[in-house]
Amino acid sequence: MNISLQNVDKVSALLTLKLEKADYQEKVEKKLKTYRQKANIPGFRPGMMPMGLIKKQFGKAVLAEEVDRLMQEKVNEYIRENKVNMLGMPLPNEEKMQPIDFDTQEDFEFVFDIALAPEFKAEISAQDTIDYYTIEVADELIEQQVKMYTQRAAKYDKVDQYEDKDMVKGLLAELDENGNTKEGGIQVEGAVLMPAYMKNDDQKAIFNGAKVNDVLVFNPATAFDNNEAELSSLLKIKKEEVANVKGNFSFQIEEITRMVPAELNQELFDQAFGEGVVKSEEEFRAKIKEGIANQFESDSDYKFLIDVREYLVKKIGKLEFPDVLLKRIMLLNNEEKGEAFVAENYDKSIEELTWHLIKEDLIKENDIKVEQEDVVNMAREVTRIQFAQYGMMNIPDELLDNYAKEMLKKQESVEGLVNRAVESKLATALKAKATLNNKVVSMEEFNKMFE
Repeated sequence: MNISLQNVDKVSALLTLKLEKADYQEKVEKKLKTYRQKANIPGFRPGMMPMGLIKKQFGKAVLAEEVDRLMQEKVNEYIRENKVNMLGMPLPNEEKMQPIDFDTQEDFEFVFDIALAPEFKAEISAQDTIDYYTIEVADELIEQQVKMYTQRAAKYDKVDQYEDKDMVKGLLAELDENGNTKEGGIQVEGAVLMPAYMKNDDQKAIFNGAKVNDVLVFNPATAFDNNEAELSSLLKIKKEEVANVKGNFSFQIEEITRMVPAELNQELFDQAFGEGVVKSEEEFRAKIKEGIANQFESDSDYKFLIDVREYLVKKIGKLEFPDVLLKRIMLLNNEEKGEAFVAENYDKSIEELTWHLIKEDLIKENDIKVEQEDVVNMAREVTRIQFAQYGMMNIPDELLDNYAKEMLKKQESVEGLVNRAVESKLATALKAKATLNNKVVSMEEFNKMFE
């Protein structure tokens, strides 16, 4: 057996593998003997079929299978051991790769085109100045979080007279054209309404100042702008039946409930952040601000890596790629989409490949490694952020662990978490090396950068 790699140019090479009979014969003979032992051919006792007949019946298929297996094994082994920085996969050379005849050949030669990654060096140092955007935590964001906490811990009082945003409960009954309860019409006991969410202001106004035991008349279709989902839920009918309900309904109020936000006191502080962690409204607001700032930091790091990408692509310059080979690979991977797809998407794929190679070089240069613990911690952090969006900051470790375990059961989730862990570590490493041009921006200004 002989295998060699010959560079055609800086970004492509020919890999040649020559197999002789001695390289595969033993494996072929062993497999044929196994076939003989298992063969159940009429006229022969098990395991006693002549080897000549076995070879005639199975020899060609076994030879082809073994040669193909050995070829793939040796090619992959050579690429791995010689650290060939290959892009895509080896492709049979269309000119030098001769057709194989397993009936007559004993020696085989395989010639592959190899696409090589371009050579470059991606480095970030103090000589490189890159913008870093810190998102300002505005007072209104803090106030929104405070409001969320007080509403989550709110109590609900029964009241006698309706005010905006109250919830009303009662008997809902369909009326006929004369304003009387419709015989066989829709009736819903214990129907629950929040008039504040009605789309029509005139219908909403009907409930202003209403009291318990009042009977009001309103039009649900008009009130909710014929929304199928809302009307189906309110009237307890199928969505396809909603279009037939256009008339008025009576609503006898049995109960009015009002949400009373919780007070900013120690009980609320303990519920939000744990017992004794926060002891005053000032500390409460400061803790909320800290939490929002931590959430914003990952957004800032994401934008930083985008800017690093743009900066390094410009600094390194246009890389040379084996376009003909890469287009062949892209076409093989997208045969059903054809050459038009390759022509349309090739340039974009090269942009992404360029950043991928730069990113991989940065990871290697900065010795970025992701362990299982990093993936678990990232799963916990993602879960923590998701809960925080709903104002739930004081999440028990056990609950975080359970959610993290569920995420880690899905392969696509694991891949995403690994990538996030890598990017988090990479951003931290590069921020420490680069000269940061720190800029404080509002959330609105930051979001506009992505439009």
